Amino acid sequence: MGASGLATPYLTLAAILFCIGLYGALSKKNAVIVLLSIELMLNAVNLNLVAFSKFGAQPSLTGQIFSLFNITVAAAEAAVGIAILIALYRNKGTTDVGDMDSLKR
Repeated sequence: MGASGLATPYLTLAAILFCIGLYGALSKKNAVIVLLSIELMLNAVNLNLVAFSKFGAQPSLTGQIFSLFNITVAAAEAAVGIAILIALYRNKGTTDVGDMDSLKR
């Protein structure tokens, strides 16, 4: 079994996680669920980066370093997203993404 055979379960899991996150981001109406789905997709990307870094043709730390950068971006995205969501909830009184289509009060 080669290096690509060892990475197959990780890549399959990452693809399943990404598809679940994509489904949640595109089909749900609750903004909190949409944010959680985006986080799930980013974690699937992190899993891919680490798997390619460890099981690639030339194993190195590059994928793991990119994964750390991706984690920091995901944390910032979550903090800003929750702050925007709280502000919209205070103004609109709902977390439905269909009701958040205007910049006016």
